[in-house]
Amino acid sequence: MNLYKMFSFAVERFPDQQTLVQGDKRYTYSQLAEEVNRIASALQKLGLKPHDRVMVMLKNRIETTVMFWAVQRLGAVFTPINLRSSAEDILYCVNDLETKFIVFEEAVKHLVMKQKFNERPFFIGLEEGIGDISYGELLKSGNTEVQPHPISDDDLAVILYTSGTSGKPKGVPRTHKNEYSATIAHIIQCGYQMFDRTLGIPALSHTIGLRSLLAMTFLNGVYVPLPDFDSEEALMAITKENISCLFMTPMMYHDLVFHPDAKHTDFSSIHSIAYSGSSMSEELIQKCDEFMKPHYFVNHYGSTEIYTFAFFQDVRKKPGCAGKPGFHQRIKLINPDRECKGMTFSVPMKGEIGEILVDMDSAEAFKGYWNRPDATRKAIKQGWYFTGDVGFIDDDGELHVVGRVDDMILSGGENIYPQEVGKVLSEHPGVREVVVVGEVDKRWGQIVTAYIVPDRTELTPQALDHFCKAHKRLPNYKRPRKYVFISEVPRNSAGKILRRELRDGNYTELTSF
Repeated sequence: MNLYKMFSFAVERFPDQQTLVQGDKRYTYSQLAEEVNRIASALQKLGLKPHDRVMVMLKNRIETTVMFWAVQRLGAVFTPINLRSSAEDILYCVNDLETKFIVFEEAVKHLVMKQKFNERPFFIGLEEGIGDISYGELLKSGNTEVQPHPISDDDLAVILYTSGTSGKPKGVPRTHKNEYSATIAHIIQCGYQMFDRTLGIPALSHTIGLRSLLAMTFLNGVYVPLPDFDSEEALMAITKENISCLFMTPMMYHDLVFHPDAKHTDFSSIHSIAYSGSSMSEELIQKCDEFMKPHYFVNHYGSTEIYTFAFFQDVRKKPGCAGKPGFHQRIKLINPDRECKGMTFSVPMKGEIGEILVDMDSAEAFKGYWNRPDATRKAIKQGWYFTGDVGFIDDDGELHVVGRVDDMILSGGENIYPQEVGKVLSEHPGVREVVVVGEVDKRWGQIVTAYIVPDRTELTPQALDHFCKAHKRLPNYKRPRKYVFISEVPRNSAGKILRRELRDGNYTELTSF
């Protein structure tokens, strides 16, 4: 089932139903379809062919949505790039994709127009005068007649670049089958309903953002894009647009529920909230529940490569739990100190920590990285995707993720996983955020170091050490031997914690607060 066919079904079902809202602009499905066809016909006249890659560097807005569906209409490949990418990464992606068109806005003009590409793409500017043609001019030159092209389920629909914390970005090709299957799974796993309404806050360059757009379209719902995430604006939109479901990162939820206006916001229309990208603290779970009181409170655990690994529909019952394998999925754990020779792995006992592997025989799974056979061979072995995450299965058969294989701390011969130490520290009322890393030590090999964003002025390392010593779930050998108070946790554009920055000393230390 290709994505444009799903879009056309939605248009035919409810042509007069509202679908897209940005500020005072409101589109019905039929109005959106007309603009999509006009843009698609104009792109076709300019020479866009099936399977060509279209790089899109736009914030979440109406034009981004139209461009997505126009590219799908022509059987081309939508490739959104994070606007926070460096000029070097953008140049790499353009040449890697051999992209024919770049659609961009004024804010990133300096990152696009002065590059020396292997082959110059055709530039489409959102605003007039910044490209070879503007979006407005494209719209005027198009009509509703588009030469049809057969689209296979196995044709590429999108290529998403992983935001990785080091090295070059990796392109993740996603077929129409991948995206259709991932969206259906998301709808089921999050308890979505027909005519749901959501905020488009995560960018379409992130799998979370793309999932929200597709889910609302499949359900004849309403997608409300916000070009810039502003918590006050988002809170107003939740009430004004009767938002019924949200899918965001924990950091975004934090900014919403801890905003002073949250107590005056009407959240009564919300029935489902889901998060992904990082863990959510118990305090944040309680705060979201206090304000939103959702029926479904979903922890989605997955990746760009395979959308769903596992999901848990109510984290209030078991905070931090990743739950059971996804709708299309099977997972297993192996001992993280495995030897890859012969491809035979020992499996940890229930409750023991192991590396998480995901079955590649899934409708949601990609087939390999774009132009990166080396990365593909490293990630996929004998039909299993090596996530690089470690976790354990509890007595209920549910998965808990405790960290990354590469983040494991080896101290005095003992394996220590940062997330389990961080989870204990986050329970202290004086800790707003915590990141635990291993720091090189001549005697121990590594020592456990905790970087703390404090929530109260009287917090001291001695108080935290006493808290850890008295905690029932933290053995003495795992407690931090060093505490550093910092102003904020370094993250990349996708909200992932940059432990490398902490190890390298790239942070602002609080000496008095």
